[in-house]
Amino acid sequence: MTSLDRRFVLRAAAAAAAAAAGALTAGCDPKRSADDSASRPAGGGPTPQGTGRSAPARQPAARPPTRAPGLPAEIEHGPRDGHAVALTFHGRGDPKLAGALLGEAERAGARVTVLAVGEWLDEQPAMARRVLDGGHELGNHTMHHRNICALPAAAALAEISQCADRLRRLTGSIGSWFRPSQTQRATPQVIRLARQVGYPHVLSYDVDSLDANDPGAPAVQRMVLDGIRPGSVVSLHLGHAGTVAALPPILDGLRRRGLRAVTTTELVT
Repeated sequence: MTSLDRRFVLRAAAAAAAAAAGALTAGCDPKRSADDSASRPAGGGPTPQGTGRSAPARQPAARPPTRAPGLPAEIEHGPRDGHAVALTFHGRGDPKLAGALLGEAERAGARVTVLAVGEWLDEQPAMARRVLDGGHELGNHTMHHRNICALPAAAALAEISQCADRLRRLTGSIGSWFRPSQTQRATPQVIRLARQVGYPHVLSYDVDSLDANDPGAPAVQRMVLDGIRPGSVVSLHLGHAGTVAALPPILDGLRRRGLRAVTTTELVT
């Protein structure tokens, strides 16, 4: 990590951790979450008259799997004649870095798509609600992040369905999208199995940031901005300090080109 990355991440992570600490803690304990939502006004409004208690806060709904009629079973990008792009993040790693990155996106008015690994959701269940509370969307990136295209059908199906079960338990939905692990493109078998679990489309991408190799923020910024164009779906990763540091200049670069970062569902529907 460069000194720029360290300075930026320490500042961003501290701010995000302070802002999100209460939400993350409550999200780990369903009873506490329910009690807290019942004891504070929804949206910061007044306590309903005569009840002595606040109306429960309304949580953002988890989207069901996205269906985009006319688009292929595997989607690599959206319309090229618009002004939107999708920044998609493989979901695993340090939750403080994940929270810092989501906070940077939200400060810039950007919305992203997080494809969560199931074992990460087991370790960090509050992150599912953190993603949705920020206005982002959540999807499935297999249970253990194995090379899914190399697995036998039964094992590949388990990778997809077990992560879907985690998402359903945490959010009420199996998630908007399925992205296969350790590959850019799915095999016909993986596409078929994903459809069997309930995902009409497999989500690929046309721009790879290579941020998982930790090349540093300037390299991540350059890879994204050199490759992106209207309709692009960009592959990025949570849990990498260089990606957190690269996100603000990436979003600035998109804004200068007249592009905006939206969820993948917004991009293709």
